[in-house]
Amino acid sequence: MERGVAHVALFAALIAALGVVPPITLGFGVPITAQTLGVMLAGAALGARRGAAAATLFVVLVLMGLPLLSGGRGGLGVLAGPTVGFFLGMIPAAAVTGFCVERLPIRNAGLAAGLGAFIGGVVVLYTFGIVGMSVVLERTLSEAFVLSLVFVPGDILKAAITGLLVAALAKTRPQAIAWNRAHRG
Repeated sequence: MERGVAHVALFAALIAALGVVPPITLGFGVPITAQTLGVMLAGAALGARRGAAAATLFVVLVLMGLPLLSGGRGGLGVLAGPTVGFFLGMIPAAAVTGFCVERLPIRNAGLAAGLGAFIGGVVVLYTFGIVGMSVVLERTLSEAFVLSLVFVPGDILKAAITGLLVAALAKTRPQAIAWNRAHRG
């Protein structure tokens, strides 16, 4: 139990630490950040439940006012910005990434993690992000979808990096990843 709590806290800290990487802010107020890589890694390494817990801890800390989002943002004002959907979508993104890693019938941990990260960290996260951008920017869903396309190549790269890191972790510390716990045998 203590180990699980420590892992949740560690991955929440990783998501926060990736916010130190300078963001590239686009003209419509949504930055390109490295923090989604942390969300993907949390789900892929910890699994659905603990990955979502790490993302939830991060979200709660930001809402409490800690400036943990890329660019030093934090507080309830985040909920009024164009990134609100991406921000709140971190929780289901980590959960779905972890669920895919645990449930996909793929024998290769890196491939399962990369595919899970794509499904959770791109498809699910963008669903929330596009809706949030649409509401806050007062654009149609189609317009918000087009605006979000600029992020897709970077997030596909992050999903691939997640797969590579989890593959390496599976070789060096197989007990540390959700895929191994789900695919014992």
